[in-house]
Amino acid sequence: MGISPSCRAAGRGGTKWTARWCCLLLPFLSSHWIRYLNSVCLRFPFFGALQVVWITGASRGIGEVLSMQFASLGAKLILSARNKEELERVKRNIISKHPDSKVEVLPMDLSSDEESLKEVVHSAESLFSSAGIDYMMHNAAFERPKRGALEETEEGLKATFHVNVFGTITLTRLLAPFMLDRGMGHFVVMSSAAGKVPTPGQALYSASKHALNGYFASLRSELCTKGIKVTVVCPGPIETPVSSGATSSSQRHSSEKRVSVERCAELTIIAATHGLKEAWISYQPVLAVMYVVQYMPTIGCWLMDKVGAKRVDAAAKKGNAYSWNLLFGGKKSA
Repeated sequence: MGISPSCRAAGRGGTKWTARWCCLLLPFLSSHWIRYLNSVCLRFPFFGALQVVWITGASRGIGEVLSMQFASLGAKLILSARNKEELERVKRNIISKHPDSKVEVLPMDLSSDEESLKEVVHSAESLFSSAGIDYMMHNAAFERPKRGALEETEEGLKATFHVNVFGTITLTRLLAPFMLDRGMGHFVVMSSAAGKVPTPGQALYSASKHALNGYFASLRSELCTKGIKVTVVCPGPIETPVSSGATSSSQRHSSEKRVSVERCAELTIIAATHGLKEAWISYQPVLAVMYVVQYMPTIGCWLMDKVGAKRVDAAAKKGNAYSWNLLFGGKKSA
């Protein structure tokens, strides 16, 4: 497993160099040291003040685990998702393990209209004595089962982009002015390896994540001198427990090697608290493919063309869609 060493910190001076070293060392750090570094970083910028962290998609999966880990670091939490009952369950679990935690539940549907999202943003900003949002964790996402690009429907296109792109961007546009008024704020975007490389069998999901990457990279360049930071996290395949509420598309083939959701959350938090601009979290071969596509795009695209049809075929048969055998194995079956 690795995390991209090409990431760079958005901070200055010692923080910048610390972030660069941490980026290189992250795959080798124990969970104990990661939690220690995170707890220091969450408090350091405000000399003891605890940070307010707003997490979307907090009712299950990575969002639920991020919530628990942020709570263990002493952050004040705002949990959002469509299902209020599930959010309350997550809150109860957090309080049971960390009784002193400060947690607020704020139900929200990212596919709602702008006026509805504006009300949610104002509600979030008013919580914790109007302390304001320090970290906006854009974690909510809509992922469809793997299928060929031409098999996708208009309904699937709209459902994917309303949540993954339109809702996320709208929420950012509405929240950013509050951060700008305070002169600080940090958007952390849970993107995907599918947002960095061609992803046969996941064309719509890949397109939505490429859109997010483009938007937030541009936003960072526009607002970095005004105290606004952006961290884009691009995980490869993640092992999401079935008990967390994963959909049927998350029932994984046993031979697929996936990063645990706990480890992904740990690395995401340390990447964010150290101000990294971008982080890749994955096992091989996905991480290797990301590097090849990034730095040798002609070869990378040739490789993806070699595996494209075979990957769609493997997904249809519920096989391993992340195997080296897709490249070195036989031809796609008839």
